[in-house]
Amino acid sequence: MNGISTRRTAAEIYTSVEENGRAELKRTGRALAFSGLAGGMGMGLTGIGVASVAAILGDSPWAQFVSMLFYPLGFIAVVIGRAQLFTENTLYPVALVLSERRHLLETAKLWTLVFTFNVIGAVVFAALAIKTGALNPEVTKALVSLGRAAVAGMLLHVFWSGVIGGWIIALMAWIVSGSSFTIGQIVVVWSLTVVVGMGHFAHCIASSGEILSAVFSGYVSFATYSRWLAAATAGNIAGGVIFVTLLNFGQVTDTKSQE
Repeated sequence: MNGISTRRTAAEIYTSVEENGRAELKRTGRALAFSGLAGGMGMGLTGIGVASVAAILGDSPWAQFVSMLFYPLGFIAVVIGRAQLFTENTLYPVALVLSERRHLLETAKLWTLVFTFNVIGAVVFAALAIKTGALNPEVTKALVSLGRAAVAGMLLHVFWSGVIGGWIIALMAWIVSGSSFTIGQIVVVWSLTVVVGMGHFAHCIASSGEILSAVFSGYVSFATYSRWLAAATAGNIAGGVIFVTLLNFGQVTDTKSQE
C-alpha cells in the first residue's frame, strides 16, 4: 500500500464524461437511431421484470417491494450494454457543451434522434408484449396495471417526479463514469435505479413501455400518454441537467480556477 487514493477526482470523472459525450457525438445518425431503438426496447425489461414477479407474488405491500427489486433490469441491460438512453444524455453531451459551446447543434441532433427512437423502441416492446400474446395473461395484467398507475395523478406531480427521476439517472451515469469495473458499474446501476422504481419516480423511457402497454390494451388513451410523456421528459431533463451536469461543471470549474 502506497497510501495514494485510487478514487478518481471530480475533474477526472468530468473529463471521462466529456470524452464519452465527444465519442457519442461522432456517431452517425443511423448508429444513434439503431442504438436508441435497442435502448427503448431494452428498457421494457423494467416492466417485464416487475410485472412477472408481481404476477407470481400478488399485490401485497411485501410482494410489491420484492417485485421492484427487479426494476433495474432494463437499466442494467441498456447502460452496461452501451445502448443509447435519452436520460443519460442529459449528462454526457451536455457536459461537453458546457466546455465547448460549438457542440450545441450536434447535441440537439443527438437528443432528438435518441429520444425519438427510444420512444419507438418502447412502442415496439409494448406491441410485442400486448398484441402478440407472448406474455402470460397474469403478467400482461400486471404490466398494464403498472402503466395505468404511472399516468395517474396531476401533470405537475409527473414533472416534479420526473425531476427526481432525471437527477437519479444522471447521477447514476456520473458515478458509472467514475467506475472502472463492470461489476462495480452493475452495482451502481442497480442501487440507484431501484430507488427510481421503489419511489415510483417518472422516467420518460422506462415507464413508456408500461404505459404504452396500457394504451395498446385500451385502458389509457394515446393523448393521455402524450401529455404524461411531455411532463416526464421535461422533468427528467431539468433534474439531470441542473442537479448533476451543471453542479458538477460548477465544482470542476471552481477547482480548476483555484489551481
